Amino acid sequence: MTSSSPPMPRPSLEMLRALTDENVLRCLMSEHRLTRAEIAARTGISRPTISDSVRRLVAADLVVDTGERTTGRGRVGAYYGLAPGLGAALVVGITPRGVTAEAVDALGRVRAREETALARDAGRQAAGDALDSAVRRLAGRAGGRLRTAVVSAADPVDRGTGRLAHLPDAPFLVGDLDPPDVLAPYVGGDGTVLVDNDVNWAARAERAEGCARGVDDFVYLHLGEGLGGAVVCDGEVRRGDHGFAGEIAHLYVPGPGGGALPLTEVFAALGLRRPGSTAIDVAALRARLTAPGDRAVRTALADAIGAVVAAAVAFADPRTVVVGGGWGPALVPALDDRFRHGPRPVPVRAAGLPAPELTGARAHAVDRLRALVVHSAHPALTT
Repeated sequence: MTSSSPPMPRPSLEMLRALTDENVLRCLMSEHRLTRAEIAARTGISRPTISDSVRRLVAADLVVDTGERTTGRGRVGAYYGLAPGLGAALVVGITPRGVTAEAVDALGRVRAREETALARDAGRQAAGDALDSAVRRLAGRAGGRLRTAVVSAADPVDRGTGRLAHLPDAPFLVGDLDPPDVLAPYVGGDGTVLVDNDVNWAARAERAEGCARGVDDFVYLHLGEGLGGAVVCDGEVRRGDHGFAGEIAHLYVPGPGGGALPLTEVFAALGLRRPGSTAIDVAALRARLTAPGDRAVRTALADAIGAVVAAAVAFADPRTVVVGGGWGPALVPALDDRFRHGPRPVPVRAAGLPAPELTGARAHAVDRLRALVVHSAHPALTT
């Protein structure tokens, strides 16, 4: 006798309806308007089933008849789109220059944007006030409730709490700012606040639509006023136990005098830090890199950053290394030549996206908002 597995249970009618409704909603999240026939063609689901789904979603105030009609020969079709009251996702960027807040809808469109400037080394109170001010103004212009929030911060982020964390010599530290606490009055209902380091968001953006598109294993280095890294393994950013994976500033590397120094101290030894700060003077560094006779600086930086890349290659086994930031791409030719022909060949590429950190945070916020909209069609079903 042969054993056989028990038959799989048939999906319930409610589950089938939920799956159809999700297909319809996600179609309408990719196009601002579609007819029922167009939705059926895109999903491969029969038109009568799509029609039933559209009726349910209209009754649930998730979809509306736009009032527009098809033209030309044949049967006139009605265009449908997402209802206007589905809310928005909040996207926040916290940088040394200020706070940017955006309200983004389920179609991925930025509906409103606010900015509040910050003085360098502003501290926790000033940064918290700037965050609150930008989001408060935005909330009045968002065109609906803010259902979820994603924050990109140019500081280390504690993985468990979402608070900005203290690490020695972090150049943009704003104390123990707690973005989830500041944003709680503005993001209500079913949403949550997700905070991550800006370099992690930049890496996600480069994988989604930049020079690492579709690459599951790579290392991203940000070399600007601050120093940071992100490790992407199996398509996911690895944040580490505390959320501090990729904090490279204190990795020991060859210094310009031949001894080993923490990476951040290499710039101090070269006279390339801003006065009274551990932030790198990007303008001065760029000038030194392009000076015809200043080969020593280029060599010292290539050696120091090369040691970081070598450590990343040894521990993460990436397919490629992506270098971004205000001055990092200038070192790519030297680094690529060194590592493409090394014992473990790995190409080094320049990052390809402007403002990748906000791009990455925005894309994730849109995904979260869309998931909330889909869930609201059948809240009794868990996915």
